[in-house]
Amino acid sequence: MSAVNAPLGSDWERPQPTSTSRTQPEGASSTRGRPRDSTRDAALRTAALEVLADVGYRALTMDAVAAQARAGKATIYRRWESKLELVIDTCTQLVQRNVPQPDNGVLETDLGEFLSAFAEFLDGPVGKAAQALVGELPHEPELAEAFRDSFLLPQRDVLRRIIDRGSERGEVRGNAPVDTVVELAGAALIHRLMLTGEPLDQRFVDRLLHEALLPLLR
Repeated sequence: MSAVNAPLGSDWERPQPTSTSRTQPEGASSTRGRPRDSTRDAALRTAALEVLADVGYRALTMDAVAAQARAGKATIYRRWESKLELVIDTCTQLVQRNVPQPDNGVLETDLGEFLSAFAEFLDGPVGKAAQALVGELPHEPELAEAFRDSFLLPQRDVLRRIIDRGSERGEVRGNAPVDTVVELAGAALIHRLMLTGEPLDQRFVDRLLHEALLPLLR
């Protein structure tokens, strides 16, 4: 099973050479299945994000990530077999940890909290890395699919759940274009981040919420 398909947090390692005459890579463990240091994983992901934001996906190399993290390249290869797997895992972990799932019992409050937090998330290092990735997506089908699955779909699913709960409480009209609202929310933030160069600030979030999303839902 590759790192892309392995359960998150699984103790996946690159297979070690079977011949005893070959020297193990620096940092390699003679005991397979040894628990990984989660803090080290986080440092490596941070380094990957920084390199990605700086040079883009195509120029990103495991050597560059290793240098940024001050780690041996073998340390990275024991966790991720390729830069594709490293980037996918990094995006997945960051989204899981940073996309909020508010449930305050009020649609306007939940939508506002989610949009504010997601805008702040995009406005940081992740946003720079995402900008670096987007230009490569048409040329990298595997990366494009993984980017959608790990980065775009989670925020869409959270938004859908927020609106569905509001609908159950009677806060959303029966014929509201829910799918359009979900797509519009994410698209507006991504457009602002990647194309206009204008800030993803609270003023923009409030405008998006009160001038576009809520009127479509109520």
